[in-house]
Amino acid sequence: MKIIIIGAGPGGYETALLAAKRGVEVVLVEAGPVGGTCLNEGCIPTKAFCKNAEVLDGLKEAEAFGIGGLSYDFDFKAVIARKNGVVEQLRSGVEGLLAHKNITLARGKAQFKDAHTVVVSGDADEPVQEYTADYIIIATGSVSASLPVPGADLPGILTSREILDIEEVPRRLCVIGGGVIGLEFASIFRSFGSEVTVVEYCKDILPRFDSDLAKRLKQSLGKRGIEITTQAQVLSISENDGEYTVTYSRKGKEETVAADKVLMAVGRRANVTSLNLSDAGIEATPRGIVVNDVMQTNVPHIYAVGDVNGKMMLAHAATFQGIVALDHIMGVENHIDLSVMPAAVFTSPEAASVGMTEDECKDAGIPVKCLKSFFRANGKAVTMGETDGFCKVVVAAAPKDGCEPVYEEGRVLGCHLYGPHASDIVQEACAMITRRATLDEFQDVIHTHPTLTEVLQSALHS
Repeated sequence: MKIIIIGAGPGGYETALLAAKRGVEVVLVEAGPVGGTCLNEGCIPTKAFCKNAEVLDGLKEAEAFGIGGLSYDFDFKAVIARKNGVVEQLRSGVEGLLAHKNITLARGKAQFKDAHTVVVSGDADEPVQEYTADYIIIATGSVSASLPVPGADLPGILTSREILDIEEVPRRLCVIGGGVIGLEFASIFRSFGSEVTVVEYCKDILPRFDSDLAKRLKQSLGKRGIEITTQAQVLSISENDGEYTVTYSRKGKEETVAADKVLMAVGRRANVTSLNLSDAGIEATPRGIVVNDVMQTNVPHIYAVGDVNGKMMLAHAATFQGIVALDHIMGVENHIDLSVMPAAVFTSPEAASVGMTEDECKDAGIPVKCLKSFFRANGKAVTMGETDGFCKVVVAAAPKDGCEPVYEEGRVLGCHLYGPHASDIVQEACAMITRRATLDEFQDVIHTHPTLTEVLQSALHS
C-alpha cells in the first residue's frame, strides 16, 4: 500500500510516522519547514514566549514573597533567540524521525493532477515530480485570516506569524480579535510591558468557550491592565508617521484606538488555494474540505485532516484525525471520540475547556447542574500566590417529568476552568468524559494533597 500525505504539520507527519511503522510506503509532501504552523509559527514559539512572560511576572511579583531589591535587564532579542532555538531543536527532532525507510520527504508545493496523482514543484532549478498512490491524505493546515476593511493590508499590520519576529516590544499594541490567538498574545505582551487593547466583535471573548469562563477571564485580564472592548466592529485601520489608528463601531458610536503595532487575530482559514482540488473532484466550502466522521472526502480514497477540513483547528485534533483516517484506510478499529476535544488558552491565568458548555446544553434542551469551586480555596494555589480562577463541571441532571433523558443522570458532560495550570488540570476531566464517567465515579478518584488538581475534586464534591 502507498499513501501520499500533503503537509508535514502535526496531522501530516504524525500520520506518516504511524503509517511507516505499520509498513506502509509514504510520500510526505511539504513546501516549508516540517512541523507546520504549530511548531514553526504557532503553539511552540508562543509557548516559548509564555515562559519568558511567566518569569517576568514572577520577578515583578517577588516583593509579595518577601524578596525585594531585584534588578534585571529585559533583553527582547534574547527572548527571540531563545524562541528560535526551541523551534529549531524540535524541528530537527521531527526531521530525524522522518528519516524513516518507508517515508519519502518530497520538498515543494503539491497540486492535484487527478484523483490519484499529485504534482510536486519545488524551486526553479528542481524538476517537477509526480507521485501516485492508493490513498491520499490532505493535511495542509490553515493560514491567518484578515478582515475585509480599509487598511487591513498596510505593511505594518501583523499576523500571528510576523509578531513572533518583531524587533522590539511595542509600547502600545492593539489586538483585533478576542479569540485564543489574540488573547494569548495580549497576555504575553502585557507581561513584556506593552499597553494592550483588545477589540472583539462578539459579545464575549472566547466565543466558543463557556460564557461564565469567558466573563471571568475577561475580568482577570482587565485587572492586569489589558483593555478589552467587546461588541466592537472594526471599520478601518490607518497609519500616520508610524502610528496606527484602529476605528471601530460600538453601540452606534465610532471610537478609535491608537497603537504602535496592530495584530490581526481574527481566526484562520483552510489552506487549499494551491491544491487544485477541482481536478480531483474534491468538494470544499469556504470553511474547508468537506469530510465525514472518518475524515473521508467525497472522493473515497482521499482524506483531509486537521485545520484544512475546518472541523477543529487544534494541533492535537489534527493528530488524532490523522489516526482516525489511517485506521479507516487500513481497516483498523479504534475507539477515539473526536467529540471530546480539550482546548486551552495560554493566557495568564490559563483557561481550558473540554466537553459541552452550560449554554450548549441549554440550547439542546439537556437539563444539567453545574458544580463549581475556586482556586482561592485551594491550598497549593494559595502557597503559589495564584488564587485567581475557578473550576466548573457540567453534569447531566434528571429529565423533566415525562421526558426521555438524553444522558443518564449524573454523567459528566463538560469541564471548564481558568487559573494556574488549567491546561494540565483539564486533561483529567477529558479522560473521564471520554470514558463516559458519572459524577459518582469521578468523585471516587483520589487526588494528591496539596495539588492544584484538587480544585477539580472540590468542584465534584460541591
